[in-house]
Amino acid sequence: MIQAPQTYLGFIQIADLVSERILRGEYKANERIPSVREMAEHAEVNPNTVVRAYERLTRAGLIYTQRGLGYFASAEAADLIRAERIKKFYAEMLPTFRREMELLEIKYEDLRQHLSEQ
Repeated sequence: MIQAPQTYLGFIQIADLVSERILRGEYKANERIPSVREMAEHAEVNPNTVVRAYERLTRAGLIYTQRGLGYFASAEAADLIRAERIKKFYAEMLPTFRREMELLEIKYEDLRQHLSEQ
């Protein structure tokens, strides 16, 4: 069963949800993902929202459709998603993280030790 957060989900959030599930291995390469209707019911959104999300994912090469069978995760989806998220991490998240460390006066050695304890 698909569980979505109880907040409003737009097509970008649905696309992100599917992408994350591909990364986690919940939707494996060349295996069927939930239909538009299934995803809309479980995420409690209009089916048109899911259609827009699936169109976005299809254009990005992350999913594909087989007429009469449904949507499937592409073979290269996990690699494509991972590469894009790594790029985003370095460009957007890491600079913010670094600024926060500097503001809080957290030293790299302390962070390294804390991470190794996790």
